[in-house]
Amino acid sequence: MTKKIIVFVLLCSVVNYLQAQDINVLVEKVRQKMNQVNDYSVEAKMKTNVAFIKAPIGKVKIYFKKPDQLKLFREKGISILPKGGVSVNFFSILNTNNLSIIDAGNTIVNGSNTRIVKLLPLNENSEIIIATLYIDEKELLIKKSSTTTRENGSFEMEMFYGSFNNYGLPDKMIFTFNVKDYKMPKGITLDIDDDLSKEEKKKYQNKKGKLEFTYSNYIINKGIPNNIF
Repeated sequence: MTKKIIVFVLLCSVVNYLQAQDINVLVEKVRQKMNQVNDYSVEAKMKTNVAFIKAPIGKVKIYFKKPDQLKLFREKGISILPKGGVSVNFFSILNTNNLSIIDAGNTIVNGSNTRIVKLLPLNENSEIIIATLYIDEKELLIKKSSTTTRENGSFEMEMFYGSFNNYGLPDKMIFTFNVKDYKMPKGITLDIDDDLSKEEKKKYQNKKGKLEFTYSNYIINKGIPNNIF
């Protein structure tokens, strides 16, 4: 009986070790896929969905350069990048050296089977506390993520892919955030819905808001001047 228990414990240890190896291999494959991209620029339509803010669909231009430079401009050249939000990108997260990777099971995201991967930066000064990625193992694509930060709250991103899935770049992204954590940069004003009372606006601040980006005209690995950022 004792021998059977020992054998069972050893088998469980081997299975756990193999699972740990497997999840690290998966993350490395996703990292390699995304690391094909040294830089990109892309045009996008941005739809703001916050209950007490009236904002039209805007045209924006986004620039990215390894490892973590990201800038977003609205028409007329005004930056509207939310503080700490979409600037936290998968390139910088996946290329963090001091990182604990945890296999958290499987689930379905928008009809796709995904592996749940939790990433915990071990650097105590990291802005990110934990990031949870939902990875399509077959396509090596991040379909969804949930991130908790030290300074800028928590947010989620859903990605929808098409023409540039070979680079791990989405055609559409939905960014969901806590309204109370959403801070517009200086120089940007949005029209507040005058039909709402102060109490109603305060109530809505405890709800979630969304930014929906629809991308087009990607230009990949053609070089971007540093002065853009």
